[in-house]
Amino acid sequence: MFKSSNILMAIVLAVAVHAPATAQDVEAGRVKSQVCAACHGVDGNSMVGTFPNLAGQSWRYIYIQLKDYKEGRRTHEIMTPMALPLSRQDMIDIGNYFAAQVPKPSSFQADPDKIKLGMAKANETLCAMCHLGAFAGQNEIPKVAGQQYDYVVKQLKDFKARTRTNDAGNMTSVAQTLSDADIENLSHYITSIR
Repeated sequence: MFKSSNILMAIVLAVAVHAPATAQDVEAGRVKSQVCAACHGVDGNSMVGTFPNLAGQSWRYIYIQLKDYKEGRRTHEIMTPMALPLSRQDMIDIGNYFAAQVPKPSSFQADPDKIKLGMAKANETLCAMCHLGAFAGQNEIPKVAGQQYDYVVKQLKDFKARTRTNDAGNMTSVAQTLSDADIENLSHYITSIR
Protein backbone atom coordinates (compact mmCIF):
# COMPACT_ATOMS: atom_id res chain seq x y z
CA MET A 1 0.00 0.00 0.00
CA PHE A 2 1.37 3.40 -1.02
CA LYS A 3 1.47 6.18 1.51
CA SER A 4 0.37 9.61 0.36
CA SER A 5 3.91 10.90 0.97
CA ASN A 6 5.27 8.29 -1.50
CA ILE A 7 2.76 9.36 -4.12
CA LEU A 8 3.62 13.02 -3.58
CA MET A 9 7.34 12.25 -3.91
CA ALA A 10 6.70 10.34 -7.16
CA ILE A 11 4.79 13.33 -8.57
CA VAL A 12 7.54 15.76 -7.57
CA LEU A 13 10.19 13.55 -9.19
CA ALA A 14 8.14 13.15 -12.36
CA VAL A 15 7.73 16.92 -12.68
CA ALA A 16 11.43 17.53 -12.00
CA VAL A 17 12.51 15.04 -14.67
CA HIS A 18 10.28 16.64 -17.31
CA ALA A 19 10.71 20.27 -16.25
CA PRO A 20 12.21 22.53 -18.93
CA ALA A 21 15.72 23.81 -18.43
CA THR A 22 16.14 27.24 -16.92
CA ALA A 23 18.13 29.99 -18.62
CA GLN A 24 20.83 29.37 -16.01
CA ASP A 25 21.02 25.66 -17.02
CA VAL A 26 21.31 26.61 -20.69
CA GLU A 27 24.01 29.21 -19.99
CA ALA A 28 26.01 26.72 -17.89
CA GLY A 29 25.76 24.26 -20.78
CA ARG A 30 26.80 26.88 -23.34
CA VAL A 31 30.03 27.50 -21.45
CA LYS A 32 30.72 23.79 -20.97
CA SER A 33 29.88 22.90 -24.58
CA GLN A 34 32.36 25.29 -26.21
CA VAL A 35 34.78 22.42 -26.87
CA CYS A 36 31.93 20.56 -28.66
CA ALA A 37 31.66 23.32 -31.28
CA ALA A 38 34.65 22.07 -33.29
CA CYS A 39 32.66 19.04 -34.44
CA HIS A 40 29.00 19.74 -33.63
CA GLY A 41 28.87 23.49 -34.36
CA VAL A 42 28.46 26.31 -31.84
CA ASP A 43 24.69 25.90 -31.92
CA GLY A 44 24.69 22.11 -32.30
CA ASN A 45 24.23 22.18 -36.08
CA SER A 46 27.19 20.28 -37.48
CA MET A 47 28.75 21.41 -40.74
CA VAL A 48 30.35 17.98 -41.29
CA GLY A 49 28.21 15.00 -42.30
CA THR A 50 30.00 12.50 -40.08
CA PHE A 51 29.26 14.48 -36.91
CA PRO A 52 25.67 14.48 -35.64
CA ASN A 53 23.53 17.54 -35.17
CA LEU A 54 22.75 18.01 -31.48
CA ALA A 55 20.50 21.07 -31.78
CA GLY A 56 16.98 20.29 -30.59
CA GLN A 57 17.93 16.84 -29.31
CA SER A 58 16.43 15.96 -25.93
CA TRP A 59 18.72 16.80 -23.02
CA ARG A 60 18.11 13.30 -21.68
CA TYR A 61 19.35 11.61 -24.86
CA ILE A 62 22.53 13.74 -24.91
CA TYR A 63 23.10 13.07 -21.22
CA ILE A 64 22.75 9.30 -21.69
CA GLN A 65 25.06 9.21 -24.70
CA LEU A 66 27.75 11.20 -22.85
CA LYS A 67 27.34 8.90 -19.85
CA ASP A 68 27.62 5.84 -22.11
CA TYR A 69 30.83 7.21 -23.65
CA LYS A 70 32.23 7.91 -20.20
CA GLU A 71 31.32 4.46 -18.86
CA GLY A 72 32.40 2.52 -21.97
CA ARG A 73 28.96 1.39 -23.20
CA ARG A 74 29.56 3.39 -26.37
CA THR A 75 32.99 4.05 -27.81
CA HIS A 76 34.42 6.57 -30.25
CA GLU A 77 38.02 7.71 -30.70
CA ILE A 78 37.08 11.37 -30.10
CA MET A 79 33.98 11.22 -27.90
CA THR A 80 35.20 8.69 -25.35
CA PRO A 81 38.12 10.85 -24.14
CA MET A 82 35.94 13.98 -24.34
CA ALA A 83 33.34 12.46 -22.01
CA LEU A 84 35.74 10.99 -19.43
CA PRO A 85 36.30 14.19 -17.41
CA LEU A 86 32.64 15.26 -17.44
CA SER A 87 30.64 15.21 -14.22
CA ARG A 88 26.99 14.23 -14.15
CA GLN A 89 26.07 17.93 -13.88
CA ASP A 90 28.34 18.80 -16.82
CA MET A 91 26.53 16.23 -18.97
CA ILE A 92 23.11 17.53 -17.91
CA ASP A 93 24.12 21.15 -18.56
CA ILE A 94 25.52 20.31 -22.01
CA GLY A 95 22.35 18.37 -22.79
CA ASN A 96 20.18 21.30 -21.73
CA TYR A 97 22.19 23.72 -23.88
CA PHE A 98 21.89 21.67 -27.06
CA ALA A 99 18.23 20.84 -26.37
CA ALA A 100 17.50 24.59 -26.33
CA GLN A 101 19.14 25.19 -29.73
CA VAL A 102 17.17 25.37 -32.97
CA PRO A 103 17.96 22.66 -35.52
CA LYS A 104 18.67 23.81 -39.07
CA PRO A 105 17.72 21.83 -42.19
CA SER A 106 20.40 19.58 -43.61
CA SER A 107 22.17 20.78 -46.75
CA PHE A 108 22.32 17.18 -48.02
CA GLN A 109 20.47 16.79 -51.32
CA ALA A 110 18.33 13.72 -50.76
CA ASP A 111 17.13 11.73 -53.76
CA PRO A 112 13.30 11.87 -54.08
CA ASP A 113 13.05 8.22 -55.17
CA LYS A 114 15.19 7.07 -52.24
CA ILE A 115 13.10 9.22 -49.90
CA LYS A 116 9.96 7.36 -51.01
CA LEU A 117 11.63 3.98 -50.56
CA GLY A 118 13.01 5.06 -47.18
CA MET A 119 9.58 6.25 -46.02
CA ALA A 120 8.08 2.89 -47.00
CA LYS A 121 10.82 1.04 -45.09
CA ALA A 122 10.35 3.31 -42.06
CA ASN A 123 6.63 2.49 -42.07
CA GLU A 124 7.33 -1.23 -42.51
CA THR A 125 9.81 -1.34 -39.61
CA LEU A 126 7.63 0.88 -37.41
CA CYS A 127 10.35 3.49 -36.79
CA ALA A 128 7.80 6.03 -35.55
CA MET A 129 6.79 3.66 -32.77
CA CYS A 130 9.92 4.72 -30.88
CA HIS A 131 11.13 7.85 -32.67
CA LEU A 132 7.56 9.24 -32.83
CA GLY A 133 5.85 11.03 -35.69
CA ALA A 134 8.08 13.32 -37.72
CA PHE A 135 10.96 11.44 -36.07
CA ALA A 136 11.02 14.03 -33.27
CA GLY A 137 12.31 11.56 -30.66
CA GLN A 138 11.43 11.31 -26.99
CA ASN A 139 13.45 11.09 -23.78
CA GLU A 140 16.17 8.49 -24.48
CA ILE A 141 15.07 7.97 -28.09
CA PRO A 142 16.87 10.46 -30.35
CA LYS A 143 15.37 12.97 -32.69
CA VAL A 144 16.63 11.81 -36.06
CA ALA A 145 14.65 14.11 -38.37
CA GLY A 146 17.06 16.19 -40.45
CA GLN A 147 20.10 14.41 -39.01
CA GLN A 148 23.31 14.31 -41.04
CA TYR A 149 23.09 11.70 -43.84
CA ASP A 150 26.57 10.20 -43.35
CA TYR A 151 26.01 9.97 -39.60
CA VAL A 152 22.67 8.15 -40.02
CA VAL A 153 24.22 5.65 -42.45
CA LYS A 154 27.11 4.96 -40.07
CA GLN A 155 24.88 4.49 -37.02
CA LEU A 156 22.53 2.10 -38.83
CA LYS A 157 25.52 0.11 -40.11
CA ASP A 158 27.08 0.09 -36.64
CA PHE A 159 23.83 -1.20 -35.11
CA LYS A 160 23.62 -3.87 -37.82
CA ALA A 161 27.26 -4.91 -37.26
CA ARG A 162 26.70 -4.81 -33.49
CA THR A 163 29.60 -2.41 -33.05
CA ARG A 164 27.13 -0.01 -31.42
CA THR A 165 25.04 -1.71 -28.77
CA ASN A 166 24.09 0.91 -26.19
CA ASP A 167 20.41 0.76 -27.16
CA ALA A 168 19.05 -2.17 -25.10
CA GLY A 169 18.94 -4.15 -28.35
CA ASN A 170 16.09 -2.26 -30.03
CA MET A 171 18.00 -0.68 -32.90
CA THR A 172 20.30 -3.67 -33.18
CA SER A 173 17.25 -5.90 -33.78
CA VAL A 174 15.75 -3.55 -36.35
CA ALA A 175 19.07 -3.02 -38.15
CA GLN A 176 19.50 -6.78 -38.61
CA THR A 177 16.53 -6.70 -41.01
CA LEU A 178 17.97 -3.90 -43.18
CA SER A 179 19.88 -4.31 -46.41
CA ASP A 180 22.53 -1.79 -47.46
CA ALA A 181 19.96 -0.32 -49.88
CA ASP A 182 17.43 -0.04 -47.02
CA ILE A 183 19.99 1.82 -44.93
CA GLU A 184 20.74 4.20 -47.80
CA ASN A 185 17.04 4.83 -48.48
CA LEU A 186 16.18 5.30 -44.80
CA SER A 187 19.06 7.75 -44.46
CA HIS A 188 17.84 9.78 -47.43
CA TYR A 189 14.35 9.85 -45.92
CA ILE A 190 15.42 10.71 -42.36
CA THR A 191 17.79 13.46 -43.53
CA SER A 192 15.07 15.00 -45.71
CA ILE A 193 12.54 15.40 -42.86
CA ARG A 194 12.17 19.08 -41.95
